[in-house]
Amino acid sequence: MSDEDPYLWLEDVTGESALTWVRERNAETVAALTGAPRFKAIEQEVREVLDDDGRIPYVTRRGRHLYNFWQDADRVRGVWRRTTLDEYRTDRPAWEVLLDLDALAEAEGEKWAWAGSRVLAPEHRRALVLLSRDGADACVVREFDLETLEFVPDGFTVAEAKTRIGWIDADRVWIGTDFGAGSLSGSGYPLQVRRWRRGTPVEDAELVYEGRPTDLSASGWHDDTPGFERDFVHRQIDFWNQELFLLQPGGTGEAAPPLKIDVPDDASAHVFRDWLTVTTKSPWLGQPAGSLLAFPFDAFLAGDRTAEVLFAPDERTALAGYSWTRNHLILSTNADVSSRMELLTPGPDGWRRAPLPGVPPLSTASVTCTDPDESDEYFHHVSGFLQPSTLYRGTAGADGESESVKQGPALFDTAGLAVRQYFATSADGTQVPYFVVGPEDRPGPGPTLLYGYGGFEISMVPHYSAVTGRAWLARGGTYVVAGIRGGHEYGPAWHKAALGANRVRAYEDFAAVARDLVARDVTTPAQLGIEGGSNGGLLMGAMLTREPELFGAVVAHVPLLDMLRFHKLLAGASWIAEYGDPDDPADRPHLEEISPYHRIRADGPPYPPLLLLTSTRDDRVHPGHARKMAARLREFGHPVLFHEHLGGGHAGATDHAQTAFNEALVHSFLWERLTPAT
Repeated sequence: MSDEDPYLWLEDVTGESALTWVRERNAETVAALTGAPRFKAIEQEVREVLDDDGRIPYVTRRGRHLYNFWQDADRVRGVWRRTTLDEYRTDRPAWEVLLDLDALAEAEGEKWAWAGSRVLAPEHRRALVLLSRDGADACVVREFDLETLEFVPDGFTVAEAKTRIGWIDADRVWIGTDFGAGSLSGSGYPLQVRRWRRGTPVEDAELVYEGRPTDLSASGWHDDTPGFERDFVHRQIDFWNQELFLLQPGGTGEAAPPLKIDVPDDASAHVFRDWLTVTTKSPWLGQPAGSLLAFPFDAFLAGDRTAEVLFAPDERTALAGYSWTRNHLILSTNADVSSRMELLTPGPDGWRRAPLPGVPPLSTASVTCTDPDESDEYFHHVSGFLQPSTLYRGTAGADGESESVKQGPALFDTAGLAVRQYFATSADGTQVPYFVVGPEDRPGPGPTLLYGYGGFEISMVPHYSAVTGRAWLARGGTYVVAGIRGGHEYGPAWHKAALGANRVRAYEDFAAVARDLVARDVTTPAQLGIEGGSNGGLLMGAMLTREPELFGAVVAHVPLLDMLRFHKLLAGASWIAEYGDPDDPADRPHLEEISPYHRIRADGPPYPPLLLLTSTRDDRVHPGHARKMAARLREFGHPVLFHEHLGGGHAGATDHAQTAFNEALVHSFLWERLTPAT
């Protein structure tokens, strides 16, 4: 295989030649798709869904207020706002607007996008606000006063970078940012952990910890739980290995060496009040991978390894997550990719367990907010493919069921639709779960959209998507979600089965689902479209070049596609632990084998039409992946359309207008290619 790449010039993100090429391809795609009969109707319907004011405003509790970020037709960039619980319970709460990003963007001439906040407890008067330029991962940081509703003059301010920052107290923060040469990893994330005091230059902040040059990142944070105040440093060795350290003052006033929390590097550890909880990815202390273990923290530091097993997996059940309240732990698990929830309570005689009811079959439930420092309050939501989200509020341990505080609107007609779960047999005999959502009594095969991801322990679970409902299901399409290996549907082993040289297992799983859909008469290859983004975009490229005869159309969002250079582009080096290292002779052969960009051939079976979507401001997955793929496909005469938003970041869009346009492009493309005679 030749190492020469004639399209390297397209990796120059803002180079004039590259952007000229982008504008030409954008014009071709706009001309090809926006004139389709369905385009304007789909764009309008998707925008209606996104702007619908009946959407649930999900909240985060901070003191007596519930905080929310909101975008709609009148607030394109969005507003950060808050309300009280009594107001939130009403149909139309009164919100106090804290920061209007549309007004800020207009005043400063910047396309600001919301990237989050860090509010200082317990007074909740000051916040660190993170602002992204047009959706990029890199952000600027500014201190904000939640009483005056103004940025703090001479407050904490950080220039644009992939900054990690959090409060210690009113006058100090933990910070990792771009401090110059050697301060960032090869992926662009901070390696230095510094303690920064108000009123001093950020470059003079005290260096407390520094990761190794080969690490992915390092960060520090302060645990402000009353009575349990302490500080930690986290070293991210690679995407799947890490170390957690407790910082301790020395007896003479000098800082003692950080104390490593002695758990396996591939485990994740969390400290809350008296407890250390550990999620394992390999067998440990006699417990299988995928277990959740709890230890009294002080006893663990003293060497006691007696574990309380809060969850142990089986072949059909995996840990989905957990959340603490003041006195309880809410455990979420997936059984064949459907949610279950339990309430666990520590006590002198061990942990008591009780189910949290109200989770229907083939649905997903997750905790959205707790207030662990102050109370046992929790919010959780439940949704399914045809079931709009319901947001519940409860008090853990209290008598009575949780109350429904918000109900999402039904934004598409579900009459005549059904949800079914099937299992496809992959090439090695593995049973791969997938969901089919579509007409209950269709007499024969029809247009079908199959979605997949297959990586980074991301599970494909049932969820309500009004966009898919309006643009696809309500128009007679069938929607399928595949839980292929590489994800976390069945725990760590499901993920590890497709790591590195075994990545092909994810592709075999996805192809098996496609074949099973045809065998069940759900669809035909000519009527089967597929879609995925980021790592799922790599999956789409693999399917295009490995199994082109299985599909009638392919859509890839912000994709990885050049697997021999991904580690040299933006954040790509951080994914070596997932895929392998192209510079390692042991890894390069399998990366050549799975790299869609290098698998393109002029001969052989014809490729189905491909739509590639990316963003100039995506500073996570380089837009060069999609650009180069489109250029090479065009060179070899394969059908491809390409569109690149100048903004949008890795999400591909920062406002509802951009999102609606993207979705209209995608679904117009799919309907035209999968139902050409209609």
